[in-house]
Amino acid sequence: MNRWTTGQVSKQNNISVRTLRYYDQIGLLTPSFKDNNGRRYYSEEDLFTLEKITLLKSLSLSLEDIRNVLEKLSLRDILIAHHNHLHEQLSALQTSISNTTTLINMIDLEGTLSWEKVSHLVQIARTSSKKWIDYFEEDEQQFLKQALPNLSQNDRTTQQYVSLLRRIEWCIDQSIAPESEEGYHIATGLIEISNETFKGDEELMNKFWEVRKQPAEQSGLYPVSEEVLDFVERCITYAMEQDKAN
Repeated sequence: MNRWTTGQVSKQNNISVRTLRYYDQIGLLTPSFKDNNGRRYYSEEDLFTLEKITLLKSLSLSLEDIRNVLEKLSLRDILIAHHNHLHEQLSALQTSISNTTTLINMIDLEGTLSWEKVSHLVQIARTSSKKWIDYFEEDEQQFLKQALPNLSQNDRTTQQYVSLLRRIEWCIDQSIAPESEEGYHIATGLIEISNETFKGDEELMNKFWEVRKQPAEQSGLYPVSEEVLDFVERCITYAMEQDKAN
């Protein structure tokens, strides 16, 4: 039968000798064996108990709570709980990464980051997260979630979308009309992204555009000014007229 000294357990499990002795002192984990010289050894069962204690601590349980549940929960029960806890942490981390990416793209889009915009985005996320999706059928929802540009992502389509919105903001700032060469090129880019996104489904594209024009508080989408939306409609109309004429 294998037995391990306090020093060996400390080294193998990356836990201090002082902690192991404290567990022994409070009766949480006492080495099962003692030789004639009084030297204490941990058994394999003791090591499994130590692993259970470590996992329960990772779930933010106090030592007193651990003492109360230690014998009532199997190692499998604890591993499942720890597994679920890790998934929650992963989800929180992914959300944090997504939010940070959103802020980066907002800076790229607007050139700056105002607290008003950040606060507005946070409030929308808290009160009406992805509310726009409720306007669509279930099969459409699944498609749109995968296909639409999302500021929390960093894919090519999103980057193109951000770049076009920045160009629109620049045109508005420079008093460049949608019915111009620059407006034509912006419209061409927008149409290209729309065709790639909606796979030629013009009905779905129009349906989404109507939702897009609603106030952000109602749609739950990233807020875009009426000026930008008006520029988009006008430049696309202009581009289509130009293409028909040619």
